[in-house]
Amino acid sequence: MERILIIGCSCSGKSTLARAMGDKLGLPVVHLDQLWWREGWVNTTREEFDNCLERELEKDRWIIDGNYSRTMDKRIARCDTVIYLDFSRWVCLLGMLQRVLGSYGKVRPDMAPGCPERFDWEFIRWIWNYNKRNRPDNELHLAKARHAEKIVLKNRKQVRAFLQTL
Repeated sequence: MERILIIGCSCSGKSTLARAMGDKLGLPVVHLDQLWWREGWVNTTREEFDNCLERELEKDRWIIDGNYSRTMDKRIARCDTVIYLDFSRWVCLLGMLQRVLGSYGKVRPDMAPGCPERFDWEFIRWIWNYNKRNRPDNELHLAKARHAEKIVLKNRKQVRAFLQTL
């Protein structure tokens, strides 16, 4: 495992897993949210995002966390491992609530500077509908990654057990 892609619903713990794996495996971690967002929750251009992502993908070793489905094929083609956090909406909503309560008004380490944690109804709707809208695409992406090891984790207990195996 030298080029690891972590995907799944928002608030499933992708960034937390990426940091933990980065520490254990000595791999650099790339948070796609840091490439996409600028201060004040303003997104970068697609061109700038794509250029930054290409520079990261060219490297020999990395862990990339995030979905950004428009660029998933590029990342799938380059990774050697895909980890899919396939959690229920309830687990992710609880994760969102814990994140907002614990970090409200602060910038998390996986976010761009100037993007403090906030409460957002649109984000809640995104989480609520994620599996219905995205699970079929995630399963297709996993099928495309014939060259890569695929790891599907269904809950936080499985994530903890997986981390212990590293």
